[in-house]
Amino acid sequence: MTMKDNSSSILVSDSVVNDIKNIDAIIFDCDGVLVDITESYDTAINKTVSYILNDILNVSVENIVTPEILYGLKSKGGFNDEVAVCYAVILTSFAAKELGKPFTEVIKDVIENSNERGILSVDDFLQTIGVKITSIKAKLNYFSSHETSYIYTIFDQIFYGAKLYEQIYSKPAIIETNGLIEKDDVLINSEIVSILQRKFAKKIAIVTGRGKFAFSYSLKDFLDNFDISNSIFLEDESKELAKPNVEPLLKSIRGLNSKHCIYVGDSMEDMLMANKAAEMGFKTTFCGIYGTSKKPEIKLEMFKNNNVPIILDSILQLPKALNLV
Repeated sequence: MTMKDNSSSILVSDSVVNDIKNIDAIIFDCDGVLVDITESYDTAINKTVSYILNDILNVSVENIVTPEILYGLKSKGGFNDEVAVCYAVILTSFAAKELGKPFTEVIKDVIENSNERGILSVDDFLQTIGVKITSIKAKLNYFSSHETSYIYTIFDQIFYGAKLYEQIYSKPAIIETNGLIEKDDVLINSEIVSILQRKFAKKIAIVTGRGKFAFSYSLKDFLDNFDISNSIFLEDESKELAKPNVEPLLKSIRGLNSKHCIYVGDSMEDMLMANKAAEMGFKTTFCGIYGTSKKPEIKLEMFKNNNVPIILDSILQLPKALNLV
């Protein structure tokens, strides 16, 4: 790994230094890359868990999802969807109560036994240790649509707020709250966009776990700068296509007619997806962003340990990493 700029922590591996000039398209993840979600999505996870535990288990907790728990689940490669994190924590709380054990003890075991299958690996583990989860799963109704799933309904109302929720789903909200989406901190700016457009022209797209509405709402000032027709918004797609499923990324690569793309993400799922595309013959270089994490030093080490070819503290460093400035 070659340190390109020690003062700003730009890491570019020797293996891609000479090949950067051949990159002809760029595809972005959104959350943690274009947008800092620390005060929006991350906060919505805790508020959703607290609401549901109080509502269906009569358990009163606040901020149960620590940065360590969030990172622990996200590092497994199957929890890109924030609602999947909520599901895992709620089931673990239920299991701890059933087993008469501390939540902190059970969640540690859950994380250790989770994998890129996400909530399915959580289900399997809890059943293996003798917890009957059929009733709690039925209440959460994770695999239903956003309109009918209990867990998604609660999360969406907390994230969007009552007004936007009613606008999106054409039905009244049961939680009167201001939407946490308003706390999205957009990181990309017009200067970076202008630099990228000089290099990639119109070959700038998105593959994100967000829905198109949430993306458009927060990135409204930059929508015209992305090829939306070749972008994928996974919240609006079948859950089977969730990251790290490689098919959405391949669809975007094909649509852009890219011979060598760079995918910019911030998670294990993003890395696995990009690597899979490369293994399948679609030349893809992964760029990992670590600075928006609540535990940036841990994510930096994860990217280093997995030999990620380009590692940046911030999206603001991308033009320099690609030798565009």
